[in-house]
Amino acid sequence: MTTLGLSRRRVAAAALAAALVGCATPPQGNDIARSPWADQSGQHAAGQAQSWTHQRFPGKAPTQFAYARNDGRDAVAVRANASASMLRQVVRVEPQDLGHVRFSWKVPALIEQADLATREHDDAPVRLVLAFEGDRSKLSAKDAALSELAQTLTGEPMPYATLMYVWCNKREPGTVITSPRTDRIRKLVVESGPARLDRWLDYERDIRADYERVFGEAPGALVGIGIMTDSDNTRTQARAWYGPIRFLPVAAR
Repeated sequence: MTTLGLSRRRVAAAALAAALVGCATPPQGNDIARSPWADQSGQHAAGQAQSWTHQRFPGKAPTQFAYARNDGRDAVAVRANASASMLRQVVRVEPQDLGHVRFSWKVPALIEQADLATREHDDAPVRLVLAFEGDRSKLSAKDAALSELAQTLTGEPMPYATLMYVWCNKREPGTVITSPRTDRIRKLVVESGPARLDRWLDYERDIRADYERVFGEAPGALVGIGIMTDSDNTRTQARAWYGPIRFLPVAAR
């Protein structure tokens, strides 16, 4: 690998890792931040949703996000064309307040060439992304360097840990996939294969239990959430719809 190629990979990894805390712009197209989907999604302050923003990655074409109605549901319609970006919200949920998260998505087709375990084919039709604080002194030298690079690129360090719920082509639900770019990004497969394509699928996950299983330690504060559909590595197209993302407080379990 050339020095230039390695540098580009490090920039891409740092940008992805910092996506939930870095600089962002308002969503393009119709205003998702003021949509019924946003009113029902994420963390709310004094009854009002915090702003959802469109996070772009350096050197990547952006994925398209737009509010839509699909099968009677409020949704975000997403279209990727050899692109990668994220719709995200900065939040603050302390560890003791972490409960369950409810989310849903609809995927018409998988990305045939995708493989979430390889650097060259690390694309997914849907991802729900959760970013956490933690003890940064535990970061490896490689991850500390990536965090510093993210700070340079975006003005914020990368999160201590990022948990993604994903749809994988072949691996069974429950499989944990460590990112080939950094072990501080880990993906938990919640859907696999083509059997349930082109229908709405609803999930409820215990955030604390999933984090402890995936990372082997108790979680810190949840500091960011996002949805991401990407096809930049496979240079293909992908579509999906995401339903509202709802957090259930601990008392509601």
